[in-house]
Amino acid sequence: MGLNDTPSSERLHIGIFGRRNAGKSSIINAITGQNLSIVSEVKGTTTDPVKKTMEMLPLGPVEIIDTPGIDDEGELGSKRVEKSYEILNRTDVAVLVADGEVGLTEQDTALIEELNDRKLPYVIALNKADLTEKRDNVKNGVWVSAKTGEGIDELKKSIILAAPVEDNKVKPVGDLVSPGDFVILVVPIDKAAPKGRLILPQQMVIRDLLDSDAVSVTVKEDALKSIIESLGVKPKLVITDSQVFERVAKDTPSDVLMTSFSILMARYKGNLKSAVEAVNAIKNLKKGDKILISEGCTHHRQCDDIGTVKIPRWLKSYVGDDVEFEFSSGIGFPKDLSPYKVVIHCGGCMLNEKEMKYRELCARRQGVPMTNYGVFIAFINGILKRSLEPFPDYRDML
Repeated sequence: MGLNDTPSSERLHIGIFGRRNAGKSSIINAITGQNLSIVSEVKGTTTDPVKKTMEMLPLGPVEIIDTPGIDDEGELGSKRVEKSYEILNRTDVAVLVADGEVGLTEQDTALIEELNDRKLPYVIALNKADLTEKRDNVKNGVWVSAKTGEGIDELKKSIILAAPVEDNKVKPVGDLVSPGDFVILVVPIDKAAPKGRLILPQQMVIRDLLDSDAVSVTVKEDALKSIIESLGVKPKLVITDSQVFERVAKDTPSDVLMTSFSILMARYKGNLKSAVEAVNAIKNLKKGDKILISEGCTHHRQCDDIGTVKIPRWLKSYVGDDVEFEFSSGIGFPKDLSPYKVVIHCGGCMLNEKEMKYRELCARRQGVPMTNYGVFIAFINGILKRSLEPFPDYRDML
């Protein structure tokens, strides 16, 4: 992925919901102007959520998610319906596609109630307008025909108007620097590093520094000390991969601000405060406690994987060998968190802000503290307070 590509986590997510054969896939094809979704008279053609990306001006880059029918039947069908409802966790704007000939059904009404409970903005696309003479007014409704194109432009405008407006959103790092500031990025290249590319938080930070007219220097951990000595200018900030936190802390002068990509991501996603608060739960862990380690993406596990190997090893050293671990990845975040004393989550770079806030809300409602990799690793190395110096409000919580 290039620096100019917009990752999925940074796109507005538009979820398309509705009963089987209401015309969800046809509506998506009409909105995008492309045959992206398979259309068939056979019920249940879409069996798993399918994502499509596009530009929708003036919103910019969006991700449209085609979901299975909310009226699917049988044991497998009920699981598909559950998957559709799970998509709500990451949806910024929902589009309910209803069959205009039939009207709103029990399943449609149940989804609308769920959308209202979540305070999630939505539009109802009343499809098959070309086959319907009587067109009742429906709240948030737009009459459309995927076949003739009638109402599709109005539907797009309704989606744009329903989309949440982000005011004063925190930048990954741009608000911490001024034009001309030097920032050193420490990026270890080991077995866990993806071949030929940087991971998303590193890409995002580099791009944000460029947009902020700051100057960034990227080095591996063994070159940090020498680059600081040779620069001749004190860096404003050192940002490191969490896995080399301990070494970077030793090699960074005490009067230079230092933090990690993971901590920056927690602040960017809006969950740094709760991640710092959760440190108290780690302090109080005891033998026999169960910990959930969760990642927002799925990837091939390396022999010294941070989530399944390093963090459990650090925790066992801190608490004792009798602590238990469970793991989740991708969209498979458990609904029931009651068995766990604490959740340790990755930075969530592959999840959009809506999904991360949903997971944080789940944990808070169930009284289970949730921290993130960067905060945990800084704590376990005794440098959490220092790593939070760029953010005094959070540092003073400790």
